[in-house]
Amino acid sequence: MKKIISVLCALALVSAAAFAQKVEKKGDKEQWREKARAEQVALITEELNLTEAEAQAFWPVYNEVQAQRREAFKVQMDAMKALKKGVEVGDKTADLLDTYLQAKEKCQEVDAKAIKRYKKVLSDEKVAKLVLAEEKFRHQQIGKLGHKGGERHPGHKGAQRPSKENPVKE
Repeated sequence: MKKIISVLCALALVSAAAFAQKVEKKGDKEQWREKARAEQVALITEELNLTEAEAQAFWPVYNEVQAQRREAFKVQMDAMKALKKGVEVGDKTADLLDTYLQAKEKCQEVDAKAIKRYKKVLSDEKVAKLVLAEEKFRHQQIGKLGHKGGERHPGHKGAQRPSKENPVKE
């Protein structure tokens, strides 16, 4: 019964994301993000096997943490862009480096606080499974970016792994 509820929750989230994409006619980049988020929710749902009570307590916390992570990461990327520009023009790189390092520390702080919050609503074992599921998802996404047949992030210019169709050229 628990698995059925978990699967139904995941399907509802995926369906809602798909419907929102069609209604709002989002750009490719935003569609890619929404699809990735739906896949992440499905993987976490499967890996954690949450009870209905756990799911009700966990998902609001998880969604809030994800919003905090996105914001902290955006600040970090903005700081990195500013640092890169500063290096290119020879402008106050020491200050820009400090700003970048502070932003990077903030990302780590968000993750550390997240674990503590998750432990309030889940067992240590399920928090550990969550960490592993998030890492598994991250590796899956990286794999998709690097494989010719995988769905790639729009505008991604990363190298592809060699294959019969795409051999390494030296």
